[in-house]
Amino acid sequence: MVNRSADPTTPLPRFPADFVWGASTAAYQIEGAAEEDGKGPSIWDAFVRRPGAVRDGHTGATACDHYHRFGEDVALMRRLGLDAYRFSVSWPRVLPSGTGRVEPRGLDFYDRLVDALLDAGIEPTPTLFHWDLPQALEDQGGWMSRDTAYRLGEYAAVVAERLGDRVRRWITLNEPFVHMSFGYGFGVHAPGRALLLGAVPVAHHQLLGHGLAVAAIRAAAGPDGTQVLIANNCSPVRLRPDAASEADRLAADAYDTLHNRLFNDPLLTGSYPDLSVYGLSDPSWGGIVRDEDLKVIAAPLDGLGINYYNPSWITAPADPASGLPFDLVEPQETYRRTAFDWPVVPDGLTDLLLGLKARYGEALPPVWITENGCSEPAGLDDAARVDYLAGHVDAVARARAQGVDVRGYFTWSLLDNFEWAEGYHQRFGLVEVDFATQARTPRASFEWYRALIAAQKPQKS
Repeated sequence: MVNRSADPTTPLPRFPADFVWGASTAAYQIEGAAEEDGKGPSIWDAFVRRPGAVRDGHTGATACDHYHRFGEDVALMRRLGLDAYRFSVSWPRVLPSGTGRVEPRGLDFYDRLVDALLDAGIEPTPTLFHWDLPQALEDQGGWMSRDTAYRLGEYAAVVAERLGDRVRRWITLNEPFVHMSFGYGFGVHAPGRALLLGAVPVAHHQLLGHGLAVAAIRAAAGPDGTQVLIANNCSPVRLRPDAASEADRLAADAYDTLHNRLFNDPLLTGSYPDLSVYGLSDPSWGGIVRDEDLKVIAAPLDGLGINYYNPSWITAPADPASGLPFDLVEPQETYRRTAFDWPVVPDGLTDLLLGLKARYGEALPPVWITENGCSEPAGLDDAARVDYLAGHVDAVARARAQGVDVRGYFTWSLLDNFEWAEGYHQRFGLVEVDFATQARTPRASFEWYRALIAAQKPQKS
């Protein structure tokens, strides 16, 4: 891969003038103001209080203080030249109990944010659910309960009715696979429930909630120009050279089914993949999947959001008693590693996009890269991040050249932020944040991304 930071004159691929360049954040990770203006507690407000749940006991109580400093952050976005900004709405800031009474001060905040973005020429792209479920709903079962899907639909209607006159592109859910597995399967994220394969109902209830939210957004915002997406975390599955037996291939298929197909198939084909390897041979999952649910889930999408960070290497389980039909393993190849110790594999993004096109064909809607980025050590000269972003932008261009309809790229993240169970130890931002003073300082990657965006735009005569 060419090191763009070492050779900034190396030409980057050209994209159409209407290709959308953006950056992403999430409410709990940047807003702070955790108990202000009537906001109710979320599962993350509860989780961070558990001893040992988050590294060094960090919390998102203040985070980047974006709730009070959003004007400064929008000014940074404008300087960056963003076409669009993907943020999330805090469900408990709008509906403190998850349902029922609406908190007007919460909606007022997002009103002000949307207006500031539009005034700066930046398209607001809100995500309705980015993991901060109201704790009141978790107390009633959370995503293990079918009722939460209906509450998401109600919440979507409230937000769309308020913002739908100005917001045209919506995202319903962020990474339902990760929320299911980390939050309910292994308990390393909020709400901290370690149900292992017992967490699979969370997948269906999130997807049902997505379908109900799609209907609510279209009803409230109107059909003209409204786009609705979901942001799925996807990972191409790879076998190591030393693991190419039939058992290994079956393990890779099992993992691909759980991570990728479980969350894409019902959206794009109207059916779930075969989950018998996970003990779910009954198509209704023991009564969890009801008649007409898949019709709701498969409501036509205007785009599929893809969050990509790295491939997954799979082998057959070394211990058949582990309860899982696969093992996640390290690659044999040598890759550069991010500060999070994730391998940097840009061609995995090309492979992923081509694989989606091959699998779903005409059923695949336009694709948006809704997250892609890396954690690197603190400091302003982040040459490794520049190289990472350049490689992945190249990867998108290669997929487009082979026929994948990719419409936009949102990097993660605009700001250093609260990185879930890692607290403030992982830094993903184009902008460095001093969490003691809240000072924002653009990094070298900010300037690189600004130059990239500017170079893609038609030159004024």
